[in-house]
Amino acid sequence: MTSTDGLNSSGIKPTEYKILVEPKEIERTTKGGLILADETVEKESFGRQEGILIDASPDAFTWEDGVEWKRRPAIGQRVMFSRYNADQVQGQDGKTYWIMNDKSIMAVIEDVT
Repeated sequence: MTSTDGLNSSGIKPTEYKILVEPKEIERTTKGGLILADETVEKESFGRQEGILIDASPDAFTWEDGVEWKRRPAIGQRVMFSRYNADQVQGQDGKTYWIMNDKSIMAVIEDVT
């Protein structure tokens, strides 16, 4: 699996079984228009579990014997990942990303219309 040009502007290229996810933006206001306290926003950002798969190493989503996962997430898909299994990194584009093992992905989030 290789990156899709245009999605990964971070300058970060995952290695081994690592992937790069752009986390979902945390809302700073409620639906009713109330502004959330910084402590609440920080707590929400620490526990967030959703983002866009931006890049993956060529070895990601394969077993050690080289066999690919049957339900392999694609670059650009929304994914849900395990809490606390990621390291926060800053890209050259100024955005915050999370880098994690491919096995941290728990699900692909599909839009149901």
